[in-house]
Amino acid sequence: MNYQVVIPAAGSGKRMNAGKNKQFIKLQSIPVIIHTLKVFEQDHLCTGIILVINKDEQQEFESLLNEYQLQKVIALVHGGSERQHSVYNGLQEVTNATIVLVHDGARPFLKIDLIHKLVNAAEAQGAAILAVPVKDTIKRASSDLIVNETVERSGLWAVQTPQAFHVSILKEAHELARQNDYLGTDEASLVERIPKNVTIVEGDYLNIKLTTQDDLLFAEAILQKWTT
Repeated sequence: MNYQVVIPAAGSGKRMNAGKNKQFIKLQSIPVIIHTLKVFEQDHLCTGIILVINKDEQQEFESLLNEYQLQKVIALVHGGSERQHSVYNGLQEVTNATIVLVHDGARPFLKIDLIHKLVNAAEAQGAAILAVPVKDTIKRASSDLIVNETVERSGLWAVQTPQAFHVSILKEAHELARQNDYLGTDEASLVERIPKNVTIVEGDYLNIKLTTQDDLLFAEAILQKWTT
């Protein structure tokens, strides 16, 4: 089953504290966003990438796409005030596809075999997400940082991207959220409100999202492992 993917890359990345969009940070001399885009460029099931960007950075993104000769980016779309709004804008450019993926631009260590498992699950069930079992003990605390309870870890999953959906289902979920002025934590949280069941496909702990400076240390280590 072929698919198209929406990649939001318009955020400022304040927690990274890099002084620029974290998508442009280089790992082994290649920008993060290029590492991410290359995964989908190399996947024969991917028929198009919709890249959602800050309009003020369009020239820089265009230069990178040209420099690295990426052919599958079919649209550059301007983002909104929130990630959810950016994904909505990108979703409007999805054409000739039954399955759409949404993937973080700053999550460059995705494996193609996981994409295929996810797409197959979404095709069969309508909605599917990558996630990994939570390994750490989880505490629920009050606002003054006093522990209220220890949360039972079994059944808890840390959600990743991509998340995959029938296009019609994700569009319905986004439209409902807009009508209700609801801001979710991810696309799956919108789909859950339709309501529609969301299937978990077990992911990979290396499929990390680069959010803080510490994450860059892990990223370099992963790349070193993959290239040696």
